[in-house]
Formats: sequence, C-alpha cells, structure tokens
Amino acid sequence: MFTKEDIAQIKGRGADLGQVEDQVERFKKGYPWMKIVAPATPGNGIKVLSEEDAHESADYFQRASFEGCCKFVPASGAASRMFKDMFSGLEKLKAGEDLPADAPGAKLAARIKDFAFYDEAIFGEPDDSRAYRLKALTKLLCDEGLAYGSKPKGVLKFHRYPSEVRTAIAEHLVEAQEYMRVTDPFTDEDSCKLVVTISPEHRELFEKAVAEVVPEYEKRYGVHYDITFTYQDKATDTIAVDLDGNPFRTSEGELLFRPAGHGALIHNLNKVEDELVSIKNIDNVSHEKYLGETSFYKKVLMGEALNLRDEIILFIRRLNAAPSEEICDEIERFLSTVLCVKIPKISNLEERVALLRSKLNRPIRVCGMVRNEGEPGGGPYIIEGKDGCTSLQILESVQINKDDPEALAAMAHATHFNPVDIICLLRDCRGNKFDLLSYVDQEAGFISQKSYQGRELKALELPGLWNGAMSDWNTLFVEVPIQTFNPVKVVLDLLRPAHQG
Repeated sequence: MFTKEDIAQIKGRGADLGQVEDQVERFKKGYPWMKIVAPATPGNGIKVLSEEDAHESADYFQRASFEGCCKFVPASGAASRMFKDMFSGLEKLKAGEDLPADAPGAKLAARIKDFAFYDEAIFGEPDDSRAYRLKALTKLLCDEGLAYGSKPKGVLKFHRYPSEVRTAIAEHLVEAQEYMRVTDPFTDEDSCKLVVTISPEHRELFEKAVAEVVPEYEKRYGVHYDITFTYQDKATDTIAVDLDGNPFRTSEGELLFRPAGHGALIHNLNKVEDELVSIKNIDNVSHEKYLGETSFYKKVLMGEALNLRDEIILFIRRLNAAPSEEICDEIERFLSTVLCVKIPKISNLEERVALLRSKLNRPIRVCGMVRNEGEPGGGPYIIEGKDGCTSLQILESVQINKDDPEALAAMAHATHFNPVDIICLLRDCRGNKFDLLSYVDQEAGFISQKSYQGRELKALELPGLWNGAMSDWNTLFVEVPIQTFNPVKVVLDLLRPAHQG
C-alpha cells in the first residue's frame, strides 16, 4: 500500500506507520453508532439550579482548594468559514453582478459602521451602491485591506468600546482575570493563566495581538497574565483517502494528511499541569456588558465540579476503608442519580468494588448546557457503553444513526445543546495527574467528505475533544442561560446585541 517514499514521509511527520494503516482500515469499516438510551433533559441528565443553588455553587468555588487553574482556548484555524458568504458575494461583484439588499454581503456593507473593525481610512464613507459593496468586501477580505479572510478569528476585532477596540483574544484575557485569577500567598500578587491552541503560521499574529493589550490590561486589572501558545501536533494528523478508500495523493504524488479536528487537542490538554481547567472556544465571547453574568456562571460550573470531586473522593475513601455491599449500594445510587451511570448487576463483591472504584476515580468534566434555540452544536445524551454501563455523553449529529427510529426520536425530544462551556478536573483522588489519553473512546470518531484541489476525498475526524476524547470521564451537565453563549460563526453574528455596545 505504501512505498518507501510514503514511509519516509510518514516518519518525517512523527507519525507511526501502523497507526496510518489502521486509519486506512478505519475508512473501510467505519465507526459504530452510539447506542442512545435517551436525550439528557432537565431532571434526567441535566441539572437545573435554582438561584439559591447557583449562588451556593459559586460560593463553593471561592472556598474550595485546587492545584492551579487555567483557561484553555481552542483557537487554531483561519476564519475562512466565518466569511464564506462574503467571499461568495465578492466573486459576484467582481463578475459585474450586484447583490440584493438581503444578501449577506449587502447587509455587511449597509451596516459597516456597526462593526468594530470599521475604519474610515480603510473603508471610506459608506453608500448604497454596488461600487461601495465591492470596495467594502475587498477591503475586508483581501490583502489590500484587513485580509480578514485569511486570518484566525482570535485576532479579529470583535467589539468596540468608547476608548478601545477588542479582538476575540483580548476579550478572553478580560474574561480570564474576572474568574480565573489566582493569588500567590507569598507575594499577594494575582495572576491568571491561559493556554491557547493555535496554528504555527498564526503565532506572530497572536503574539502581536496579545502584546498590544497585555501591558494595559495588567495595569488596569492588577493581574499578571501567563499565556502559552500551543500547536496541534502534526503527528495527530490523519491520512485522507479517495472515494474508493485508497490513500489520497496530491498532484505531486505525496500522501495527503489533514488535521484531525478538535479531537487531536486532547494531547494538548493532557500536557496541562493545572488541576482545574476551563474550556471555551475562541469565538464564544461577548461584549463586556455581559461579563458579570458570564463570570458568575463560570464560577457556578467550577463550584459544581469541585463539589462533585469532593463527593467522589469521600466515596473512594469510604470504599477503600471498608468495602461492603451497603457502601456499594450507596455509590451506585449516587452514580445513577447524579451522573446517570447505571451499573449492571454484579454478585461478586470484589468485582463490584473494582468496577465502582474505576467509575469513581476518573477525570471530571462539568458541561454547561443551554436550551436549544436553533444554534448549531452537539447535544447531550444518555448512552449505553460497551461494558453495559450508561453515561452522559455529548454527541454530534453525524454520530447518530438517522435510519434508527429510536435514535431519531431521541434527537426530536432533545431540549439542550452543547455550547462548549466546560470545566475539567484533571487530578485523581491522590492528587496525581490523570493520563487523559487513557480515557478516550477510539470508536467515537467519524468520517467526513471534503475536497482538495477540486478533488473529492474522505477525511477522518478523531474522537472530538468534548465527546469521544472525554468519553470515559465522570460527566455532569448543568443548565446555563443562553446569554452566556454568544458565538461568532459568521461575520454578521457581530451585529447581534451581545456584540454591540
């Protein structure tokens, strides 16, 4: 299947030949469908907090102890999809056509002054003409202007304030100091840590965007920023195949490897030394007028995670000190009612204790879930695993068998979706770091269809960071307000109230 040149190319990427062969085989056999028991809903997989409960959780976070914390921000990739409609409009304008008033490109030109990136020196005074629409889109997307069509979302100007304009990464810095700061007990100085995953070609842009604001923010907020940029490991890229399942080759005859989606970032997360990690995508930020609510519910989720950790540690200690049927019964009730983990009946006490210990001593994630109001995103479900135990999982729609009536019914009755608002606890009951790679469900990936240089191909997506890569974690879903979720998937999203002053 592979030539000597292919093997040299594979090894040159730091990949393993056996893994690549397994990937080609995976295209042939596909991935199994998830066995859905039910959608996670309020009272059955999604915890809905009263106002009093929310404040108690936020207070628990303030009191609890943990070994370091950081904000983990997936921010790799260019913003090309954010401007897909704008590129389409630009092509029509270049061809001599005009855009109807309701076309995305026309809407952007008409409201160009409402965007934080508007600069009169670049865009000029707007008017309702085809010529201006052509100018606006050209200046926005191309090198003779802002070149936003080829830059990462993190460095784009999202929000305007009376005395400044903030990029997406700048808003993450403002958020971080609000709910992720740590005070050094010896120096009494505050700091907050961010780990940002980027593409190597974008590093200079990110470093420049951060350097422009950090000195001012450190002075303004009285905090030191510890920022680490990390890359998705090239060795985690997966091979592409053609529509017949054969390794895809470029016009130069080389094998084509593609980034394997967010699932590859579990390797980056596994290198984080801190115990408490908050995960939030780069484009999910809002204007500072929403910071209070955003920060409060982050503290709520962190309090829920730390409280869950402490309950689990107590159960482990009791189980280790005096294993009995009674404590096993109590633990099974806890797992079932709190985490939707139902354990098959086991008569042997030693086997039962071993299984319960393995279910308790795992990484923890608490995921904020918002009511489904039509936004894109994976959904929360209760699924049955290969060991017969049930668990809470986040599934993408491509992981659900549309030919299965029961699976379709579960989708139809789903009430919430995943905004990627996740708190992780990465240490075991003894304070040691978990090896997160040991908790990945390798069967939870999926195959997508893409193109390269006009040729169709199949691509392999590794188990996603917040679904298959965290499949074997202890999971709690908590409802959070929709106001805490304000993603920018397309540029016109910046006209929504959450992104306007």
